[in-house]
Amino acid sequence: MHPVIHLQDIRKCYYMGKQELEVLKGITLDINRNEYVALMGPSGSGKSTLMNILGCLDSPTSGTYILNGNDVSTMHDNQLADIRNREIGFVFQQFNLLPRLTAMENVALPLVYAGIPKKQRTEMAMEVLRKVDLTDRSHHRPNEMSGGQCQRVAIARALVNNPSMILADEPTGNLDSKTSHEIMEIFNKIHADGNSVVLVTHEEDISRFAHRVIRLKDGLLESDRLNPKESMTV
Repeated sequence: MHPVIHLQDIRKCYYMGKQELEVLKGITLDINRNEYVALMGPSGSGKSTLMNILGCLDSPTSGTYILNGNDVSTMHDNQLADIRNREIGFVFQQFNLLPRLTAMENVALPLVYAGIPKKQRTEMAMEVLRKVDLTDRSHHRPNEMSGGQCQRVAIARALVNNPSMILADEPTGNLDSKTSHEIMEIFNKIHADGNSVVLVTHEEDISRFAHRVIRLKDGLLESDRLNPKESMTV
């Protein structure tokens, strides 16, 4: 079975004048289909840089990144934008919803870029809103919904293209503990439906929802372990 993500000796350097700052120092990693992975690490560990590379928002300085059979490590910006829209569903801490659009219109937005006709877009958007129990808010705008409801819309938008991977960056960072738990239960359902989920978090209690925890330190993999089953809260 081919992994959905294959990283081989991924390095990332930034240059400040003549000074070279190596943020990722050779990351080799496979993530298989239908895995539920938490990516953790302290500030400065390279976690955010690795997330940007995984999400095709940035390219490595060297190394190979194969995403669902596509070598994305050498792609230019237009190719990366295309593969992001097809292969990756993003969920962000800040929701990143467009304020003038309804929940349904926000969810359908990736389908606009994919050139899907309006009637089909509406049907697909309503289907994923059903998955996150939000059909009754489909015509509400973000300012008419709670933070938890906005994050559900963001999750539905991430799912609408049936991507290879859901990449969630601190998805509970702006939510209270009860709402955070509800959002994580939705991620559990998404994973149970067969999706690959990569969750970036600094919160230990949130990482326990994942089945595998990868920790970074100083630009290197510090540990990669499976979570004990009893800690997987449902």
